Amino acid sequence: MLGTWLVGDAAFGGHSVDSDGMRPTYEQGDTVFTKRIDGSEVHRGDAVFSYLPGRYADTDLFFQRVIGVGGDRVVCDGKRVLVNGRPLRETYVAGGDPVGGGRTYDVRVPEGRLFLLGDNRVTSNDSRFFLSDGQGGTIPADAVRERALDGPGVAIAAMGLLGAGGLLTLAGLGCGLAGYLIGVSAARGRARATAV
Repeated sequence: MLGTWLVGDAAFGGHSVDSDGMRPTYEQGDTVFTKRIDGSEVHRGDAVFSYLPGRYADTDLFFQRVIGVGGDRVVCDGKRVLVNGRPLRETYVAGGDPVGGGRTYDVRVPEGRLFLLGDNRVTSNDSRFFLSDGQGGTIPADAVRERALDGPGVAIAAMGLLGAGGLLTLAGLGCGLAGYLIGVSAARGRARATAV
């Protein structure tokens, strides 16, 4: 069981959602199970927890969805959001409103950076509100700490965690048994040497 805990603590985590910026996918108060990742493992569409001190006055850790990665062009024409000229199919946005107030923008995401939006575009304080920061509102990819696990992802993570913990437990038992047998063999060898 200790092996399961150690593997789980290193690879997985969880957070309570403290705003409505990711509604309706994640409601305020929901617990979100996560996998710890680094910036190289981030993909468009991932819901991620990022750590960026100073971006928001009330928190250093924030929860938003990756819309664009390095090299992408993210455009909002006031009616829809497009990535590299293709309209996003965002079934997860609150009220079916991908724009959230009609704000328009056109951002080329720098390499190594991410453009993030909340699922509840009306209330989310996301990349759109930092467009004039010289980086088009983007954040460094290495600011991402964890990816939310949804549906089958939670089950797969739990199975992987149990499997890894089971293997570590078996390895520990095997080492313990081997140590015991070596100790018994050494004691018998000493007993024979004393008897001679």
